[in-house]
Amino acid sequence: MKRIIACLLLALAPLGAMAASADVELDRARNNLANTASLQRGAKYFVNYCLGCHSLQYVRYNRLAEDLLLTEQQLAENLMFTADKPTEMMTIAMRPEDAERWFGVTPPDLSLTARARGADWIYTYLRSFYVDKSRPIGVNNTVLPNASMPHVLAPLQGYQKATFEEGVDADGNPTRHFSGFTEPEGGAMSPEEYDEVVRDIVNFMVYVAEPVQLRRQEIGMGVLAFLMVLFVFAYFLKREYWRDVH
Repeated sequence: MKRIIACLLLALAPLGAMAASADVELDRARNNLANTASLQRGAKYFVNYCLGCHSLQYVRYNRLAEDLLLTEQQLAENLMFTADKPTEMMTIAMRPEDAERWFGVTPPDLSLTARARGADWIYTYLRSFYVDKSRPIGVNNTVLPNASMPHVLAPLQGYQKATFEEGVDADGNPTRHFSGFTEPEGGAMSPEEYDEVVRDIVNFMVYVAEPVQLRRQEIGMGVLAFLMVLFVFAYFLKREYWRDVH
């Protein structure tokens, strides 16, 4: 028993370390998988801004067409830039060795990121890039400091600066805590419009991580309704069986 508990603690240790290292409060994404128009927009933005580096290797294009209510022509004209057939996976043309040479690391596949990180994490991350001239790519991120990813959505959001509060802790060590962002400059969208774009991308990534989620929830509600009806019949059947005993 002690060995099992120890294994569980070791397995949960990385999660605890990840949570403890986070110094930024996550914003609520408030995504809605039932919003098909949002999923369609999210797919468009992901393909145009993210698919150049990040693959979705567990998703087929024809599955998108079915779930997002797209015709084959719409699929081919708007989403299939790296594939020839609708049955292909959403992979990228960039070779891993080239990616590592250009960015220092191979960009990860994002098929399951929403399940691993959560919608709120992605939503906050995509809104938390700031100018940092000390970084090779010129930007940094408060949610994932020193990441190798450039701010690919900068043409939409623009560039913002981060402000930090300097201080010392109880042991006299210097501390630095994020306190806020300045107004973005140079973007094609207002902050409110950009937030909606990010919300659409997050919505799409949540869908990609579990395409059957809505269907699973519908089935779950049906099962619960069936169990409630079954409980009523079981209750009256029990009363009938035990009527003479009492």
